[in-house]
Amino acid sequence: MSLAEILAPLLRPAFTVAGTPTSWAELLGFATGALTVWLVVRRNIWNWPIGIANVILLGAVFLVAGLYADAALQIVYVVLGLYGWWQWLYGGAGRTPLAIRRTGRAEWAALAAFGIAATVGLSFALATWTDSTVPVWDALTTALSLAATYGQSRKLVESWWLWIAADVVYIPLYAYKGLHLTAVLYVVFLALCAAGLRAWRAELASRSVPVAV
Repeated sequence: MSLAEILAPLLRPAFTVAGTPTSWAELLGFATGALTVWLVVRRNIWNWPIGIANVILLGAVFLVAGLYADAALQIVYVVLGLYGWWQWLYGGAGRTPLAIRRTGRAEWAALAAFGIAATVGLSFALATWTDSTVPVWDALTTALSLAATYGQSRKLVESWWLWIAADVVYIPLYAYKGLHLTAVLYVVFLALCAAGLRAWRAELASRSVPVAV
């Protein structure tokens, strides 16, 4: 059985919005994506397995839409999802659950260097070897998303700022590509990211306040 035959049921239209069909994969991606981010905000470990299911669904959607970097990104997300799942459970001292913390200067420098290199490299690759109509924006969101996912896997508070930056670009990009439901999903993501930033900051602040004896 070919990949197209396996994906066919998920890629069938569930409904149509403004003359543009929305597939079952996009609809299920909407539901699992919103649930995943909500669970991350609440620091719930179940965000990782549900998130893995989400990126598999969205990978199929992006492949059909011609967002090749985003489609390939979902494979990396699966690997990072497994890594993050392990880190949240055993990434602390003595294999204890990982605690929220701020991003260090060296980590910021490494993330910035990665982001610039990934954006430039992917832009060139997409423009040269694919028929992508949005190579720079596809590459930029890919780089931001990878950096944000790594930060999330390490429970870095500032990872929410990276997600916010990515979502601001994703929303018009998906609308332009006709993925209206996914664009709406990323509006929801943007709101949840703002809530996540506040919640994680509050958690970090509460640990910094000395308890009266």
